[in-house]
Amino acid sequence: MDIWAWALLLLLTGLVLAVLEMFVPSGGILGFLAACSLIGSIVLGFRYSVTYGIVLILVILFGAPIIISVGLALWPRTPMGRRVLLDVPTSEEVLPEDPQKKVLKSMVGQVGVAKTKMLPSGVIVIQGRHIDAISDGTPIEPGESVRVLEVRANRVVVRPLKAETQPVEPDDLLSRPVDSVIPDPFEPDA
Repeated sequence: MDIWAWALLLLLTGLVLAVLEMFVPSGGILGFLAACSLIGSIVLGFRYSVTYGIVLILVILFGAPIIISVGLALWPRTPMGRRVLLDVPTSEEVLPEDPQKKVLKSMVGQVGVAKTKMLPSGVIVIQGRHIDAISDGTPIEPGESVRVLEVRANRVVVRPLKAETQPVEPDDLLSRPVDSVIPDPFEPDA
């Protein structure tokens, strides 16, 4: 056999071993043998002629990634690929169906009455149903009307109705008017 035939045989062997490395768990041994075969193919190609060696380098540079990408595309369809790569679950499979959460989300915007003192959590009554709720930060007295703002982690967040009608004074002193922070220095003391 001529030296060019051995170079071609080593090239094909290296490409087959590179693809087998993806399908057969060998701990990198097949990949090492593939690299050795491809390097040996290039060396034998250059011993035959410079042109043949350059052609083999180009075939390896462009052909090997194409063959490996085709192997990776086929790998999930193999028995080992199906065992290693699990199917991506859909949101219906992952998220639990919670009818209580749907009922709570339907209450957003409704008005109820605080049954207990809410500092910050307590019980509210909406349409005759007792529901655990959290205040949005302000204390709520029993009997006070509240509005449902949102449902956060199966907890109903409420705000007193009187807080909605009154403007909330900002906590930041810089955003308040000066007259509300310090007294007017030109007013006579009484």
